[in-house]
Amino acid sequence: MELYGIYGAGGFGREVMPVARQMLERLHGAENRGFELVFIDQTLGNRMIINGHRVMSQADFLSFEASSKFFNIAIADYSARERIAKEMMDAGVNPFTIRDFSSVIYDNNWLGEGAILCAFTTITSNARIGRFFHSNIYSYVAHDCIIGDFVTFAPSVHCNGRVIVEDYAYIGTGAVIRQGSDERPIVIGKGSIVGMGAVVTKSVEPFTVVFGNPAAAVRK
Repeated sequence: MELYGIYGAGGFGREVMPVARQMLERLHGAENRGFELVFIDQTLGNRMIINGHRVMSQADFLSFEASSKFFNIAIADYSARERIAKEMMDAGVNPFTIRDFSSVIYDNNWLGEGAILCAFTTITSNARIGRFFHSNIYSYVAHDCIIGDFVTFAPSVHCNGRVIVEDYAYIGTGAVIRQGSDERPIVIGKGSIVGMGAVVTKSVEPFTVVFGNPAAAVRK
């Protein structure tokens, strides 16, 4: 029996769980599945059931007897995501990518481990995407983009071509990032936050919050 854990039983975790379940049922077969899919959550009691899946603490997940174990992290906070990923991988648990079957990936892309690609997301061509990337519903990454580690795209993010999104950045719902060029790519700096509905027409400094149309810095 293989054990798969989704870390975080909040709203995003509950949205991601059926995507993972359908993906694994196609892989293993719905009738004789040969796997169990659980939530991992430190704030909830063991033996709880949420949406038909039991909840385990991290310690119980790590001590559970299984032929192999895999995890993903449905938590937006990049620092928590990075810490949990290190703890789980140090314990010998491997990350698995969760991908909805309506998502689209075209030619010559590279996608790091532990990604979550929700329904109707698209990666076009020649993009390089780092570890533990979250792409929520209806978001896209266009050609020749470079996305760092632990980056989050909220729903309906439009990331156009030749954009660099550095590690830990959070791009809010409905944000649009203008296409850059080979000489002058649009760069979203490390740890920056692009607010909901923002239209980004120029690069954003690291650890800066931008908002509006056109997007402007509101604080560091």
